[in-house]
Amino acid sequence: MIQNIENCTLQKIDSPLNKTELRRSLLKTRQSMTVPEWREKSDRISSQLQTSVIFNQATTILAYFSFRQEPDISPLFSDSQRRWGFPRCVGKSLFWHLWQPDDMLQMGNYGITEPHSEAPIINPAEVDLILVPSVACDRQGYRLGYGGGYYDRLLSSPAWAKIPTIGIVFDFAYFSQLPFDNWDKPLQGVVTETIVY
Repeated sequence: MIQNIENCTLQKIDSPLNKTELRRSLLKTRQSMTVPEWREKSDRISSQLQTSVIFNQATTILAYFSFRQEPDISPLFSDSQRRWGFPRCVGKSLFWHLWQPDDMLQMGNYGITEPHSEAPIINPAEVDLILVPSVACDRQGYRLGYGGGYYDRLLSSPAWAKIPTIGIVFDFAYFSQLPFDNWDKPLQGVVTETIVY
């Protein structure tokens, strides 16, 4: 793992907050950011990604469209040297589709922007890296998601399990240790506006 954590103070969970309370608190903090602050921190995360070795070695990258003030990494999507894939929620699963900047998008079940269902499907064998949207991450790579289990199911599947993963969060959502369950799969890395871990 790449470490660059001299500027980052890891958050600690002092009380045994459960996942639901922690998720609610962090989402509230995230949505209380001003737009300029959110934009500036998001741009710094994009810059951090661009300097990471694992990102620079990847050709086909699965990413996400920012929702509810998640870090916005969309400036990266115009990089024509890479193929970009985005998820579409179908039932309890994520289906990944190839997307280019002039392709049509649609609104999915949760109000999240998704590729059109006719867009070409991306198979796991083609994928070099998955950028995982997260509510929080910790130093062990454990991630707090939104509670739907979509990424847990995906990353538990043998076809997807060996693909490198990076959690994308703001500094305030990067912890020394998060509560986790035995089915949670740790990510290989975490990127915030000040660290690549």
